[in-house]
Amino acid sequence: MGFTTKQIHAAVEPDSITGAILTPIYQSTTFVQESVDKYLEKGYSYSRSGNPTVRVLEQKIAILENGADCTCYATGMAATQAVMQACLSAGDHAVISDVAYGGTYRLATTVYSRFGVDFTFANSADPEAVRAAIRPNTKLIFTETPANPTLKLSDIRAISDIATEKGIPHAVDNTFLTPYYQRPLELGANMSVHSTTKYFDGHNATVGGAVVADTKELDAKLRYVQNAAGVIMSPWVAWLTLQGTKTLSIRMDRQASNAMAIAEFLEAHPKVAEVRYPGLKSFPQHELAKSQSDGFGAMLWFEVEGGVSAGKRLMDSVKLCTLAENLGSVETLITHPVTMTHADVEPAERARVGITDGLVRLSVGLEDVEDLIDDLRTALAHI
Repeated sequence: MGFTTKQIHAAVEPDSITGAILTPIYQSTTFVQESVDKYLEKGYSYSRSGNPTVRVLEQKIAILENGADCTCYATGMAATQAVMQACLSAGDHAVISDVAYGGTYRLATTVYSRFGVDFTFANSADPEAVRAAIRPNTKLIFTETPANPTLKLSDIRAISDIATEKGIPHAVDNTFLTPYYQRPLELGANMSVHSTTKYFDGHNATVGGAVVADTKELDAKLRYVQNAAGVIMSPWVAWLTLQGTKTLSIRMDRQASNAMAIAEFLEAHPKVAEVRYPGLKSFPQHELAKSQSDGFGAMLWFEVEGGVSAGKRLMDSVKLCTLAENLGSVETLITHPVTMTHADVEPAERARVGITDGLVRLSVGLEDVEDLIDDLRTALAHI
């Protein structure tokens, strides 16, 4: 089946009792067992350990990523935490992309560092920099591509080859592109990590996360953490995410088309100092974007002439674009990473990796692109 067919039909069967076309919401804490000897014969005992609604979403995402299996979590950060808990112990070391979501940076530097885990934030745009960062006790390589918010890309296959050579699992945060545009496991990675809050949901309705593993053995480690740490997704969130997933490809194609038109508009505007979008030929890693993904996504960033004050004025002047801290939804969202998504990253570290004070991040939605461009044009006129 093609991707769009799979996103609708994969793992979903009509309810065996009623024939309902939608997967039921199994909003139940516990599941009655037929007998002691037949404990878990039906697969479920307690919703922290597994839930039928959640399981359907896990199976669907695993199929879309071409993985061995998938585990779903209460949030995207719970998914990232599960990867770290499954792979790292006290005294271990991990290599992480130097540009990553602020929550990932915070989790590593302020939580796991307290338990004797060491981290190196390497320039993952250069595979050899990743190789150089590896130590004898390195137990995880975690890359994010495209990176949040600079959109810097990592060569998934090249880094996966290094990880395989060294016997280290490689996890890729694939939130920005989803399996519709990018499938890290097909490029040699061992785990594909998602905040399902973003494009899988697509409607600003839920928070959730997922990790797709390339082997059943690795999935079992993640599933153990999912149960032991109590971070499984709720059945209601899983049900809503199942509905959002059915339109994933259609939404992403429209959003990516809108993003390209907006990027071209901004690139030509005299008050815009810089714009970055992987679909632009001016994007430094445009060829890599074309080679390892099937689309360029709907995220872009730009800076306006006049620096930070001008950027803030623009963000306060838009009417249709919404100033909010999320991405991937049908609504276009505009964000100031320094004060919002990456506020917990130290100023010196932000400057080192290119997250400037004037950077404006745009998550492009489904609105008529002419309206979005008009909104940005009007806001730019206020500068």
